[in-house]
Amino acid sequence: MKLSKKYWLIVIFFAILTLILAIFGACRARRNVQLMETRQQSRMSPVIMIPGSSASVNRFDRLVAKINRQDHRNHSLIKVKVYNSGKIVFTGQMRPNDREPFIVVGFQNNHDGYSNIKKQAAMFNRAFNRIKQRYSFNNFKGIGHSNGGLIYTYFLEHYFNERQIRLTKLMTIGSPYNFSEPTSRKTQMLSDFEKYRSRIPESLIVYSVAGSENYVEDGIVQLSSVLAGKYIYQKQVKHYTQITVTGKLSEHSDLPQNRQVLDLIERYILNQLAQDDPTGNQPQQPANNNN
Repeated sequence: MKLSKKYWLIVIFFAILTLILAIFGACRARRNVQLMETRQQSRMSPVIMIPGSSASVNRFDRLVAKINRQDHRNHSLIKVKVYNSGKIVFTGQMRPNDREPFIVVGFQNNHDGYSNIKKQAAMFNRAFNRIKQRYSFNNFKGIGHSNGGLIYTYFLEHYFNERQIRLTKLMTIGSPYNFSEPTSRKTQMLSDFEKYRSRIPESLIVYSVAGSENYVEDGIVQLSSVLAGKYIYQKQVKHYTQITVTGKLSEHSDLPQNRQVLDLIERYILNQLAQDDPTGNQPQQPANNNN
């Protein structure tokens, strides 16, 4: 039986299409391998920061400026704003060969409340995906001030499932894990955080910093609410350390500029001055240290 010209054209078309798809797939696989190799070889370890409610991407400007004056390393400051529409805008310049830039992620929806924290965690996840596409790194550190620490916690429990990128250290500053409620009356948020705590990476090192003007609160957040972080992280992560700072600039909104907090960031978060004991013992802190 003689095959029609149309039949052969269809055969040729599908053969060419198959060849194109095979070439495209091979190129994509090769590109993915190259990206993986570049990421694994990268020496960059950014510090990704999340501000609290009502704060903008400018929240940590003074903190970064003070650290740059102290350690003379000229860390880059990149700001990432996530809009409710899904648009993500990057501002700032990455200094060439900067191994430890600061990246601040802020949200158009920066309101308080558990429902908003869930939305902000989803927005942070989208921003994180864009950040890892733009910059090659295989590990990073996190800092969250106030609700920023709650957003990080929800992100870790519901979105973070990376295999190629590790979160090595997390510092939460004045984060109200139980909002304004006493620990004897857990909020739905704290109960949920406890429920899904097993999803938090076991290799993580966590520092929970509380401010205290009168050993009860930092002017806004109750000390007991910050200390409730132990119900989430203690005995789930590699090390969990609670630290309380007092004195000048220990009020909630001033904590990111507090001299003790800056020293803690330099000593325990930034790589150059990190002094984690390889034996697994953490340095002495001015508060309880719980593994």
